[in-house]
Amino acid sequence: MNTYFPEGELGKCPVNNAGAEEYIKSGTVAEALCVMCNGGHDLIVANGDFRGRIPRCEGAVGIDDGTTRDIALISRVNKPVQFRILGFEQDENGCNTAVLSRRLAQEECITNYISKLRCGDIIPAKVTHMEQFGAFVDIGCGLPSLVPIDMISVSRISHPSDRFTVGQNIYCAVRSIEENKITLTHKELLGTWQENADRYGIGETVTGIVRSIESYGIFVELAPNLAGLAELKPDIRVGCKVSVYIKAIIPDKMKIKLIIVDTFDSCKKEKPSDIDYFITSGRLESWKYSTAGAEKNIITDFCCQ
Repeated sequence: MNTYFPEGELGKCPVNNAGAEEYIKSGTVAEALCVMCNGGHDLIVANGDFRGRIPRCEGAVGIDDGTTRDIALISRVNKPVQFRILGFEQDENGCNTAVLSRRLAQEECITNYISKLRCGDIIPAKVTHMEQFGAFVDIGCGLPSLVPIDMISVSRISHPSDRFTVGQNIYCAVRSIEENKITLTHKELLGTWQENADRYGIGETVTGIVRSIESYGIFVELAPNLAGLAELKPDIRVGCKVSVYIKAIIPDKMKIKLIIVDTFDSCKKEKPSDIDYFITSGRLESWKYSTAGAEKNIITDFCCQ
């Protein structure tokens, strides 16, 4: 059972120095808010009367050898951090301050959890930041992993922010493991073509999002893993919400024919909808998106380890 969580999800920390002593004895990982990164890049954390210092060298795995840059420490200000409590020291005012190690918590997470993951394992993660090429997530104790943009959903998106928000808790599957570097995938947890299409019926009018406009038609996303094709229509832009009439559902060709009924007044980007997962636990050996009779065979094979 996983006992390591992304930072911000642990929900437990010492409320005073007496409580901290118990964490030292038990070796339990604690969590508190980072309130400052000082000039030497030590992290200062606080929770009620409890104050602690994470020396720069203890701030993260890889800080000492340069494989992790100091921006990883600076960016933790005003965010929760997880740590092991090493002991106490006196600050410049003569007050006891706990000495902490985030590095030790991360090393423990690597040894007891991350090193034991296999391809296909479904794990919780927390979105930390996004780039054009993908979303970075915390998979435990602040340790990062990447969900490439083409692995976020079957329906194509222009940026990970079309699907995620920073701080969002999501589920992912381990796609590859190379030299302790884990890459994740997300789309396999969002249902096959048939599972998504079964939620819709011919003759229904539903809401969708325009994802691309081609010379032969407009692709409208009905769900993260399901899109249909509508005829070209003027004054339509990528990202717009539209209402569409479902004209036909053709499983053997994995096609849905749509008619755009109306467009919403604004194409202003909205917060992504909550994710409706079909799978949230266990391990996948393989995943087939395509329908039984489809010419195009879309399969993910997780048997890499």
